[in-house]
Amino acid sequence: MAELRRNDQLGYLRSNSKTQVTIEYKFEKGACVPQRVHTIVISAEHSPQVTQEQLRDDLLNKVVKTVVPKDLLDDKTIYYLNPSGKFEIGGPQGDAGLTGRKIIVDTYGGWGAHGGGAFSGKDPSKVDRSGAYAARWVAKSLVKAKLCRRCLIQISYSIGISAPLSIAVFAYGTSPKTNKELLDIVNNNFDLHPGIIIRDLNIKTPIYRKTACYGHFSRSEFPWEQAKQLK
Repeated sequence: MAELRRNDQLGYLRSNSKTQVTIEYKFEKGACVPQRVHTIVISAEHSPQVTQEQLRDDLLNKVVKTVVPKDLLDDKTIYYLNPSGKFEIGGPQGDAGLTGRKIIVDTYGGWGAHGGGAFSGKDPSKVDRSGAYAARWVAKSLVKAKLCRRCLIQISYSIGISAPLSIAVFAYGTSPKTNKELLDIVNNNFDLHPGIIIRDLNIKTPIYRKTACYGHFSRSEFPWEQAKQLK
C-alpha cells in the first residue's frame, strides 16, 4: 500500500493504515504451515475524492490479490475493506488514544512470544531492544542452518547484571536435536551479554529511524536479520 501510494498508482491513499490477516494453519511435525487465508481486514486512510466502492475494489485487486499467494485465497475468504467506511482523518488527530508503538505488530503478531518491553524510544543498551534483536538473530540462524524449522529463543536479564540470567531454546519438535543440544550450539556461537550484542550487530549506528514503521523484523536491511554461520 505504501508503494502504491508513493508511486501514485493509488495516489488517494494516505499514510495511516492498518491490516490484519487471519490464517488457518496445519501443524506439520511441529512447524506451522499456512493452509488458507480466513479473513483479511484493511483500514486505509484516504483523500475525500475517492469513493468507498473504488477504494474497496482497488484494495482487493491491487493490494490483496497482488500480495497474497493465490493458493491461499478461496471463495470462503472473508474481506473487510474499510469496514467502518470513510477514513479521512488519521494519526493522533483521529485517534487520541495513541500511546506508543505497538510491540506485537512490530514483532511477531499474535504468533510469537514477546517479553513485553517496547523498542522505540530506547537505545540498544536496554535489553528490551538489544535482547529482542539478539533472540531474533539466534532463532533465524538456527533455522537457516536447518537445525530446526520453528524456534523460540528465551533470554532473561536483570538490571545491573551483564550476563543473561537464563537462555532457553524451544524447537517444538522440529529439530533432530534436543533442545539441550540446540542450547549448547547457541552458547558456543553467541555471546548474549548486551555489550557484545551491541558490538556484534553494530547497533549503535543510527539505523532506528527506519524501524518507526513497517516493523522491526523480516526486513533484510537490519543486521539481526542476517543469519550467522554456525560452528
